[in-house]
Amino acid sequence: MVRMDSLMHNPEEIYDIKTVARGPIGKLPLTDKMLRKSPSGNLFGLSQNVGMGWSPNMLDGKQVLLLSTQGGLKDKDGNPLALGYHTGHWEVDILMKEAANEVSQHAGIPFAAYVSDPCDGRSQGTTGMFDSFPYRNDAAMVYRRLIRSLPTRDAVLGIATCDKGLPAMIIALVSMHDLPTVVIPGGVTLPPLYGEDAGKVQTIGARYSNDELSLEEAAELGCMACATPGGGCQFLGTAATAQVVAEALGMTVPHAALAPSGQKVWKEMARQSSRAIIAMEEEELTTKDIVTDDAIHNAMVVHAAFGGSTNLLLHIPAIAHAAKCKIPSIEDWHRINKETPRLVSVLPNGPTPHPTIRAFLAGGVPEVMLHLRDLGLLRENVMTVTGHTLQENLDWWEQSERRQKMKEKLYEADQIDADEVIMSKEKAEQRGLTSTVTFPTGNIAPEGAVIKSTSIDPSRLDENQVYYHKSEAKVFTSEASAIEAIKTKQVKKGDIMVLTGCGPLGTGMEETYQVTSALKHLSYGKYVTLITDARFSGVSTGACIGHVGPEGLADGPIGKLQDGDIIEVRIDAKNLEGSINFVGQSDQELTPEEGARILASRQINTAIKPSDHLPDDTRLWAALQKVSGGTWKGSVYDVDRIIEVLEAGEKTLEGNKEAVTKS
Repeated sequence: MVRMDSLMHNPEEIYDIKTVARGPIGKLPLTDKMLRKSPSGNLFGLSQNVGMGWSPNMLDGKQVLLLSTQGGLKDKDGNPLALGYHTGHWEVDILMKEAANEVSQHAGIPFAAYVSDPCDGRSQGTTGMFDSFPYRNDAAMVYRRLIRSLPTRDAVLGIATCDKGLPAMIIALVSMHDLPTVVIPGGVTLPPLYGEDAGKVQTIGARYSNDELSLEEAAELGCMACATPGGGCQFLGTAATAQVVAEALGMTVPHAALAPSGQKVWKEMARQSSRAIIAMEEEELTTKDIVTDDAIHNAMVVHAAFGGSTNLLLHIPAIAHAAKCKIPSIEDWHRINKETPRLVSVLPNGPTPHPTIRAFLAGGVPEVMLHLRDLGLLRENVMTVTGHTLQENLDWWEQSERRQKMKEKLYEADQIDADEVIMSKEKAEQRGLTSTVTFPTGNIAPEGAVIKSTSIDPSRLDENQVYYHKSEAKVFTSEASAIEAIKTKQVKKGDIMVLTGCGPLGTGMEETYQVTSALKHLSYGKYVTLITDARFSGVSTGACIGHVGPEGLADGPIGKLQDGDIIEVRIDAKNLEGSINFVGQSDQELTPEEGARILASRQINTAIKPSDHLPDDTRLWAALQKVSGGTWKGSVYDVDRIIEVLEAGEKTLEGNKEAVTKS
């Protein structure tokens, strides 16, 4: 135990204490009308502003609130005093400063507030993952409260980068229907000159345990993966996809998504965004003018063209709900993914594993949109934060010097032609790029499921692009037991793994990337199928089927499967159709219909239960999103529905109480 005199050492200078101060010199720009009519909060806000050092002569400008996910502390040279949770929020303070300075130069008054965010990579395989998805709703709620708590704000800039912080930011901003809002994406980190990207490097434990990596190799690869200190990971996971979606919605300036963190083009994007928000306020252009049903459609189309993370199937419906737009259904997702070709070759889907910086230099979102426009898949009449329609933005991009110079830089730096990264439909088909997502159903997933079918190893597809796997199930009721089985070599070539009890009610719908990534990067993993009611990281690949509904703890059939059950999986990666069915046991074959009846008669696996470490906060989130429509509606809070259920419950409880009293 440390001694008190050591703990409470008091240098003499601490006693130099002042008890009064002069206060700011000058006068507030008050008028008779302000004093008679303004709320006291508005008046006191002026006192607060000058108290923090703002000049009393500069209080008449438009007030722009800057919200961000900033994390960590740096010294004046940028060295860490306290680490952030991840690179994605480590450098966004630089974007904040660039944006704030630009607002000030246009006679505006910038305010700044922060709600930092977790790292899904850091919490993989830990109980920290139980807070990951629920955090999104909580953060969006706090962002909205912060916006409303500055009643004098005229506009809002949202600066965020990664898996949950950026979706939370978008959800909060689209809720501000009558305010101008702009998203500033936090960009990407660079890949190492030698080594592995931040997705593959997360499998060093599994590969080492399976004797496919030495201790020295694991240590060196792990050290160099995050080659620059800021930005989202180098692959098209949830962070990068969310940036792409923000731009596709029209909520960013053109060519904003996937910019290299810390670099001059990234800083200029923050300044451009500030100029855009000031112009929006002057032109009375607000969020409801931009985020419309047509904008949601465009976001879904661009998501499909990029081959984006399946986590956006959870976030785009939530964005639509907050914007009061039509919430896309599973049928809408299916239709758009059948209509839209994948045009981008990046990590993790490939076929060539280009990092996201190359997608940016190849033209990013506007370049992909040019191809989609030629195919007639976009709704170009939508308004964007530039004050111009999407059509006008794309006309500008097509002829811009920036477009040409970015492509030249890509070739100069990496000797890569831009059309090797972002392709025409014809070239993409020639290179074997297939549409991204298939939504299999069946007696295991009557409400649906999702698989990134474009990521199935091509060698596992037949001549018709069909993946077929029929085998006995190995059932796991926790992610820990599943990864332990992989590391101890209990999972073999040809197995079908069933991981259940990991939906919202069990774990907060944890992300199971350490399992899916291990299967991707182990030599035998392409011969294993995973079926789960959990969700996946955006970088997950392989024959991994997630979002199975209903989840096991909601009486879903997946929670009734047993070791040894025969499961049949069929995924048509060309026509984007699929099925997952229980079809019997070793001594009895069943039709899918017969299998459904047997599953209906079974009890839920007794080993399935909410995790002992599930926080009360997450239990509450799970209950609220369940009555609001669940994961396929974005795991939102439908307030009217929640109140309806609560009131009905109160009446039932009151009726039960009266019945007991009478008896």
